[in-house]
Order: sequence, then structure tokens, then C-alpha cells
Amino acid sequence: MFDEDVLSIAQRASTGALPPGRTVDELVRLAHERYAGVDDGAVADYIPVLAEADPRRFGLAVVGVDGERHEAGDTDVAFSIQSISKAFVLALVCEELGHRAVRERVGVNNTGLPFNSVIALELNAGSPSNPMVNAGAIATTALLPAASAEERWERVRDGLSRFAGRDLELDETVYVSEAETNQRNRAIAKLLQSYDRLDVDPLETVDVYTRQCALAVTAHDLAVMGATLADGGTNPVTGEQVVSAEVCRDTLAVLASCGLYERSGDWLFEIGLPAKSGVSGGIVAVAPGKGALGAYSPRLDAAGNSVRGQRACAYLSRALGLNLFASSRWSASEQETPHV
Repeated sequence: MFDEDVLSIAQRASTGALPPGRTVDELVRLAHERYAGVDDGAVADYIPVLAEADPRRFGLAVVGVDGERHEAGDTDVAFSIQSISKAFVLALVCEELGHRAVRERVGVNNTGLPFNSVIALELNAGSPSNPMVNAGAIATTALLPAASAEERWERVRDGLSRFAGRDLELDETVYVSEAETNQRNRAIAKLLQSYDRLDVDPLETVDVYTRQCALAVTAHDLAVMGATLADGGTNPVTGEQVVSAEVCRDTLAVLASCGLYERSGDWLFEIGLPAKSGVSGGIVAVAPGKGALGAYSPRLDAAGNSVRGQRACAYLSRALGLNLFASSRWSASEQETPHV
């Protein structure tokens, strides 16, 4: 139990808050307007159905830990969550098994290699290295306790729905397209099994993982899901405690080091927020204690990250004072006013 003096100091050292709502509304609008015309990058096509995405789409959402929403553009357009699901399944597994089990079984270090690398597994004696690459995500999904693959899938869908604050549905078209082209993930799962990293059927695990990636979300959903991590595991819309604050801390630490694959260092250097991207064009970026950004734009860079989404996140990180590493000299006169 904190005494009053210690609690007072802790409050002064907090991460602060978002600016007033109208200010956030205007900055989100400006960020959207500034980058809507950027045509760099290309829509993903290694999963056939993703190649059909409209490259003009661009949605940008900010949700604070108070549940207030600030949005511009196509924030209600549904797309498949893809690799962003990895972050939230990691949180569910950490909630069930604890931080040590995930660290020992999966790992938490960046591979420095592409998200679907097989070489990374071989170089690390079968260790997936972290839960944000495909090998680590498959191993993490396999750790979620369940009596069957179908029960594991339902636990994944229910858990991610609780993060989003609404029931998420499977995009059957995306699922079928991915299931027909996921030979590499099947090979990775078999390789994990050969290193005793999977205790359940590898192909059933890949099927669950494929379904989790095909859940349909919006940019608004991503912002709510991220804001849940920002607020110690409490969904700011429903008020439900989805996971513990300790699990949020662990999840955000992994996102900071590994969430943007081999570009994670560049992202942290330029933007300074834990984040996760997906090849459908989604990005979620989390400002602990403040809220989260959700972005959708399907034009990707060479590493598979949304071009417009990254630029908008960089703009808002600076404009809203979200960068975790940004600070200014502390002054006694500012004790009662959180610095943004």
C-alpha cells in the first residue's frame, strides 16, 4: 500500500494524458489529410485475396483510455487483422501461463530477419525468438490451453473480441485464401515440432493461427484494442478487465522490440511507441496510460508495413506528445500539471 507522499510522486511521474478532445480531433484530421495522397508502396499479393484491397482506403483512429474516439477517413472499413493478432494472442497466453513460460518457450528477442523466416529458426536451435514472427506466433497460439483445436480457436476469437469490445467475425474468404497458400507456415510448424517446441498437432495449430489472422476488424477496433493495453488491460469502452496490467507491460515490451519486424529499430527511433503491423495494411500503436492509434491503409513498404499508416503514426506521435522517449526538464512549478 502506497503512503500519500509516495502516491503523489507517482502521479507526478505518470505518462500524462492526451490533449483536449477537440485538439485530438483536429490533429487526426490533419494527419489523415496530410498523407491520404501518398501513393508509395504496394498492396500485398502473396495471399491472393489481399491483392483485391482498394489501395485508396485510409482510416485513422485514436481512442483514449477514457474511451473517447477521434477518427478520420475509412475507420469503419473491415479488413483482416493478420499479424496484429499476434500481440493480443500473446497477451492471452501470458495471462494464462505467465511471462516466464512465454519467454522460455518462445523467446522475446528480435530476429532481424523477415517475419516468415525459416533460417531464423535454424540459426537459433529451433527457438522462434519472439511471438511477433510467424514461427513464434504459431508456437504462442499452440500454448493457449484448450482440449481441442476448435476450443483453442474459440478462445482466441473470444479473447480478441473482448479486446475489441465487440464480437469479431471470421472473414471466410480471407481464411480460405490463406489456407490454400500457407504451405510455408505448415513447414514452419513441422520444424517447430521437430525441435519439441509444439505439444499439439502442428497442422491443427496452423489452421487456428490462420483463422486468427482472418478475423475482421476496423481501424477503430484496433484503436480500442490498443487502448485496452494502454489502460492496464481494462477495455475503455466496455470497462472489462481483459488481462492484467502486468501482462500489458510484457506485451508492450515485446511490441517495442519486435512489432515492426526488421524495421522495429527504425520505428522506435522515429516514432517511439510499441506497435504492431499486419500485411492487410493495419497498424496499432500504443501510448501507455494515454490511448492508442489504429490505422488502415493497404499500401505496404518492402517489410510489409502500411506506408500511410507509419507516416500518420509518426505525425501523431509528435503532435500528441506520445513518444515514450521524449522528455523535457522537470520543473517544480509543473508538479500539478501533467506534461504532454
